[in-house]
Amino acid sequence: MDARLRRVNKEIADCKNDKTSNIRIDLIDSSPFHLKGSFPGPEDTPYQGGHFEVDIVIPESYPFQPVKMKFITKVYHPNVSSASGAICLDILKDAWSPVLTLKSTLISLQSLLCSPEPNDPQDAEVAKHYTTSKHSFDETARYWTKMYAQAPGAGVTKEDTVAAAGLEKAHVDQFEALGFPRAKVVDVLRRLNYRGANVAQITEDRVVEELLK
Repeated sequence: MDARLRRVNKEIADCKNDKTSNIRIDLIDSSPFHLKGSFPGPEDTPYQGGHFEVDIVIPESYPFQPVKMKFITKVYHPNVSSASGAICLDILKDAWSPVLTLKSTLISLQSLLCSPEPNDPQDAEVAKHYTTSKHSFDETARYWTKMYAQAPGAGVTKEDTVAAAGLEKAHVDQFEALGFPRAKVVDVLRRLNYRGANVAQITEDRVVEELLK
């Protein structure tokens, strides 16, 4: 058994034996080098009550090279791509160390949900939302948790595109009433970051100009 396989098997076993962290690591298929990690959303955050899954690929030179991780569960967070699940976290890049483990890295991801870094974003649009209106951002992140991370009592069966984009229904209705398709209105207002204090800075004419493109 090579050193990489021995190390990964030990890490999986250690994680199974640890009943306190709530971190799980499971095989996806027969390969021990393609795994699925999971953890609960941290309490007192918009992710509380959610169950988050992460795709893990172990590179050939592990542990001297960082693991590759991306979220399987859709997450609304400045440091996670809302499209691909890619993660911006220093220990997955140049701050990796061979002393880190799969479990400690997943715990770091869990901590990232508690402490977003909007100045070093993976998703620039989400980061703008976070810095413009934290309250609106929290509501949207909570909605995504209910929609995609199986938060209990979600009661969300069909995606509400307005809530998912973190927009006010009244703003979308206002421009839809001018005859523009709802989906286009949502897309334009999301791109313009038409939220919070920004609304006063963006004229209706500017919005209409974008909608007519």
